[in-house]
Amino acid sequence: MRFGIHTLDEFDVQGKTVLCRVDMNQPVDRATDTLKSVQRITACAPTIRELSDKGAKVVLLAHQGSDIEYKNFYCTRPHAKVLTELLGREVKWIDDVCGPAAREAIRALKDGEILLLDNVRFCSEEQTLFELKLCLTHEQQAKTQVVEKLAPLADLYVCDAFAAAHRDQPTLCGFEQVLPSAMGRLFEREYCVVSELMEAPEHPCTFVLGGSKISDAFMMMETVLSSGAADTILTGGLVGQILLASQGVEIGSGTLGFIEKSGYAEFIEKAKGFYSKYADRIVLPVDLAQVVDGARSEAKVGEIPADFDAMDIGSETAARYREIILNSKTVFANGPVGVFEKPESELGTKVLFTAMAETEGYTVVGGGDSVTAAKQYNVTDKLGYICTGGGALIRFLTGEELPVVKALRHAAKAFPAE
Repeated sequence: MRFGIHTLDEFDVQGKTVLCRVDMNQPVDRATDTLKSVQRITACAPTIRELSDKGAKVVLLAHQGSDIEYKNFYCTRPHAKVLTELLGREVKWIDDVCGPAAREAIRALKDGEILLLDNVRFCSEEQTLFELKLCLTHEQQAKTQVVEKLAPLADLYVCDAFAAAHRDQPTLCGFEQVLPSAMGRLFEREYCVVSELMEAPEHPCTFVLGGSKISDAFMMMETVLSSGAADTILTGGLVGQILLASQGVEIGSGTLGFIEKSGYAEFIEKAKGFYSKYADRIVLPVDLAQVVDGARSEAKVGEIPADFDAMDIGSETAARYREIILNSKTVFANGPVGVFEKPESELGTKVLFTAMAETEGYTVVGGGDSVTAAKQYNVTDKLGYICTGGGALIRFLTGEELPVVKALRHAAKAFPAE
């Protein structure tokens, strides 16, 4: 047991039916029914292989696509193909989650066989609106269809989806109420690495904060700054732009319009008090860049045109941030600092990720966009640790107990290991 949670080492899975929740959410090419990335699938493959090698009947539950817009959902069929190639053994797939066909396929499994169910978010109880509007307790989640239909067929529940550990949904938190449960190898590694680092990071410790998860970002900054874990916060993306606006800096109508359209305008006022409290440790951009007619142009803070539409930090800011990173002993990064997918607005992200590859300090990056950026700049093998979760990592760094961690700890008490 680690951190009050059972591990796979505590269970004999031979001949047992194991429900294993993974996070294999990847960009999909619908035209070819293929995945554009297999990073998360590769990360969870060791847990699946171990369960299969030990003779378990492995039933995989996974989601695919953003659960804010239903149109982004997609089936998990291509994931089964990738897993089959990675594992060198057949991974069966069925276009059902908890209906009669899925249950019959689970009952028919032989020892060592693997079955991937379809996208769990095809079930309404797995969607974000269901989660946010109903706010079911974990006990109530245990009474949802997906848990009531599948749990009676299983002997053990394994959660290997650290990237989704901040979500409070039945396939993540409901099964622990009715089944012995453990964390998978990927979950165990990610949770332990981040926990140990946060307990005693080597200083100076720098956080690079970009992306667009504003509410989580401010909660996280409060925690790591007040606890003394962070010596410096380098800001970019919407986080940096909102902090600049909170100080009365002109950031451009295009930039402000995007912030308002995204529903983040309320954070400008909140950021004002926050920055005044920690101004000595929060570093703001000194210049920004926009792209007009395919050409990059930069403007210094204080000289930004009224119609400016920021898409990246400026080159002077990138150079300053680079020096801070190179002189840090620990660096956490979550999210790009600009629209790195376009060559005209990738400079900031490219400079910072390259610096993280060059620094002698220990580096941790988290989140899908950060992983993509690391691969884009060929630095994945030069980083200390790459965490599959972005939202989960930020929530963890806020000091908040993640819903899945809470559920797994409950199961450890309710169902002692064999």
